[in-house]
Amino acid sequence: MSTGSGTPSAPAPTTTTPVSRKSSMFSSLRIRNYRLFFVGQVVSNTGTWMQRIAQDWLVLALTGSSAAVGITTALQFLPMLLFGLYGGVLVDRLPKRPALLVTQSSMALTGLALAALTLTGHVQVWHVYVAAFAVGLATVVDNPARQSFVSEMVGPGQLQNAVSLNSANFQSARLVGPAVAGLMITGVGTGWAFLANGLSFAAPIAGLLLMRARELHVVERAPRGKGQLREGLRYVAKRPELIWPIVLVGFIGTFGFNFPVWLSAYADDVFDAGAGAYSLFNTLMAVGSLIGALLAARRGTARLRVLIAAALAFGALETVAAVAPSYWLFALLMVPIGVFGLTVNVTANTAVQMGTDPAMRGRVMALFMMVFMGGTPLGAPVVGWITDTYGARIGFAAGGVVSAVAAGVIGLVLARIGGLRLSVGWHGGHPRVSFVPRERNQMATAA
Repeated sequence: MSTGSGTPSAPAPTTTTPVSRKSSMFSSLRIRNYRLFFVGQVVSNTGTWMQRIAQDWLVLALTGSSAAVGITTALQFLPMLLFGLYGGVLVDRLPKRPALLVTQSSMALTGLALAALTLTGHVQVWHVYVAAFAVGLATVVDNPARQSFVSEMVGPGQLQNAVSLNSANFQSARLVGPAVAGLMITGVGTGWAFLANGLSFAAPIAGLLLMRARELHVVERAPRGKGQLREGLRYVAKRPELIWPIVLVGFIGTFGFNFPVWLSAYADDVFDAGAGAYSLFNTLMAVGSLIGALLAARRGTARLRVLIAAALAFGALETVAAVAPSYWLFALLMVPIGVFGLTVNVTANTAVQMGTDPAMRGRVMALFMMVFMGGTPLGAPVVGWITDTYGARIGFAAGGVVSAVAAGVIGLVLARIGGLRLSVGWHGGHPRVSFVPRERNQMATAA
């Protein structure tokens, strides 16, 4: 495994990924370049969430089909599945800041085009499909570029804190974006939400232009060459501490994070509460996600056992929420689901970034995001079909069960790789279940 400084070491299996020691919750914001980036992303992420809510509701209004919402989500993430690894190769070759200026500008134009079609009354569902796919194409480069650019802004000492604050940033936008989108949809229509998203990209573009290049931490870019894609895959395959977190987020991203399908169906079909309920569900989940992100910013380590425990809790809570009998109980369960879902995301992201050499980070993070986001095109239509055919409760429960089973199986695999065994016994008159080193367990048995 390698540290954030990029010095490689033997890829020995481990159940923890050490990161920088604890610091204040907002320590990375003392760095000017990162502060500009952070503020720009707050504005842009808010607009992005407004568009996501408006886009899902517009498709549901045009078609009346949860499967159509799933297709829209799938189209937005399909480019990551198809081209994500190539995007990572490009990011390792290109300077990050100019690449981000191009991707952010292209996403702004897409939002403005969709706003024009909607406000003039000419929008059709295929327009939304095309816009979703176009945003997905830009994300192929934008996502790994943003992920790896963080280390160039803050350096290895503040990377864990900055990654966690990025997630807090994104989740803070989820608090504002869905609420404003709900007001706009019911008040003036979806077109204005699309317009607000298109204009919001002015903030990150300005932040990138105002950065001081001399204060960036220079990372040597990978030269153009053959076999770089295979090189990245081999790099990950040799490191269990990288590949198993990626596999886990792949299962959860494919089957457990299809909230646009489920929550729109619960708002429209199960509780018959309209767009305001859909916005509320997303907002409450964002509250939990923000709490999870801020807690992650205070942690000094990204432990894989925390990742497994959070994934198990996430799947179990989804299963419980699926059978919630009342509107308010279901809504309140969105908060802990948000906490544990975000904990899974941040812990896996931080562990993978800190375990990767800087020269490989673009390719590794592209693989991470391809698996996490790119799995959605495979899962969303299936989940949408299950939801349409058997109901929202069955669809939601299925996603929770798959997430929990995947977490349990991968937890056992990591324990075995790390030389651990399950120990069941009594301590202080109470049953105790824990993982202990295999050698210790054997010595206790011999004694």
